[in-house]
Amino acid sequence: MKRLLLCFSSVLIKVALIAQSDNIPTLQWRPVYHFTPDKNWTNDPNGLLYLNGEYHLYNQQNPFENFWGHMSWGHAVSTDLIHWKHLPIAIPEKIKDSDTTWIFSGSAVWDKNNTSGFCKNGGCVVAIYTAHSPNRRNESQYIAYSNDGGKTFVNYEKNPVVDLNRLDFRDPNVFWYEPGKFWLMTVVVPDMHKAQFYSSPNLKDWTLLSEFGPQGYTGANWECPFLIQLPVEGTNVKKWVLGISAAGGERGVFEQYFVGDFDGKEFKNDNAADKVLPLDYGDTYYAAIPWNNVPGDKKIYIGWMIPNTQPTWPWRGQMSIPRDLSLKQTPEGYRLIQKPSSVITKSLDKLSDNVVSVANLELNNEEINPDKAGKIKGNAYWLDAELNVKPNAVAGFRIAQQKDEGGKVINETVISYNSSTRQLTVDRTNAGGKLNEHALKRTIDIEGNSNAVKLTILLDKSSLEVFVNDGEAALTTYIYPGEHADNITAFAAGGSAEIKNIKIRDLSNRGK
Repeated sequence: MKRLLLCFSSVLIKVALIAQSDNIPTLQWRPVYHFTPDKNWTNDPNGLLYLNGEYHLYNQQNPFENFWGHMSWGHAVSTDLIHWKHLPIAIPEKIKDSDTTWIFSGSAVWDKNNTSGFCKNGGCVVAIYTAHSPNRRNESQYIAYSNDGGKTFVNYEKNPVVDLNRLDFRDPNVFWYEPGKFWLMTVVVPDMHKAQFYSSPNLKDWTLLSEFGPQGYTGANWECPFLIQLPVEGTNVKKWVLGISAAGGERGVFEQYFVGDFDGKEFKNDNAADKVLPLDYGDTYYAAIPWNNVPGDKKIYIGWMIPNTQPTWPWRGQMSIPRDLSLKQTPEGYRLIQKPSSVITKSLDKLSDNVVSVANLELNNEEINPDKAGKIKGNAYWLDAELNVKPNAVAGFRIAQQKDEGGKVINETVISYNSSTRQLTVDRTNAGGKLNEHALKRTIDIEGNSNAVKLTILLDKSSLEVFVNDGEAALTTYIYPGEHADNITAFAAGGSAEIKNIKIRDLSNRGK
């Protein structure tokens, strides 16, 4: 997702153009265990690749300013998906005479067999990206190669490798398709709401295989596709998932997915053409793509969290928590499961400064602080809880909370479950900051008929991610609480509830 000026609604256009004229630091909102750039603007994750023990995260970046423009590929690496080392710009914008080429989104692969002929010492990294020319009003697909582990790239002299001679044609996502022994590219024609599939033996010569769409949600331009094969939990079945982002229509910021089969040429959707499956129920999650080349064929992806109109400085924009992907068979069909990656969760206790654990907490029309000892300092923590909410009651958590001396709420975000309607709600009415007033309350319909619900709540200064029932649903958003809005309470209203267990890990220093 790149051309904010052309694709987004007027609200999001303003987001892209906000400049920090006062350059006032907002470190109180800077995440500590999510990826953010050192400074300046970032958007889509690009070129996700695991190589030599490191997760490479390239990303759309403005190297000069705190708003969208001068699009280039930033670069960072991590061994644990929490601690990121920022590296120099990997692929900068190209300026030649009066023409400028922006480096839009794409992917990166490890060409271990040197199919491209670019590699000097066995394998090499090849990036596949969209070259956007504002002056020529053209988007086409370019490749570049790296023989130093992805630090610097050389553009292929015969670029472009795929060109439809049109403005809207972007975001190639490429991986090695083993059954056919070829490279497979998924790329979108945004205004036609179509994904195209191409094959290549060498990353240089591409053949169109088929098209998919328009299907699902078509209220905004399609962008940032990915195609991935996922296991169905508890079975030997594998299905293909096609992810598509689309922002600017009546759904606002939105990403959807399709489940089906891919035979090496065509993707066929299991569901009706008008069926819409949201990837995330929040108002910020976008442009998510998976990592290539992860050991054990592990499926991990990450998305961009689109900034609200609230200014931040010296950075703007961040990534979500990396998520493990799988599928689950439900009465309605196969559905996506996404959880915070086990690469992170296996090290959570080491990352935590303090941990609060409480079991069998009974609530009856009351509000209780589970952290009575005050171990959790600030708004960077990881909360896991299991609730049993009696019929007609609403229960959950009030986070990033501050009240005045009279008990009136100044700031809080309310995460609640209604067992009668089986709905989970995130209410940001009093969350603080400049938020989209049309998205202050977001609701998820929970499958099944149980009074119980499991929640994983990731609060990281200004970013909030909520995972429901072991990843059956996810909601990603922003909040901007005041300096002293750091209280956590559990509550029940309209009846009683039991918190079977709650564990809160303080990640303020994330194991520094």
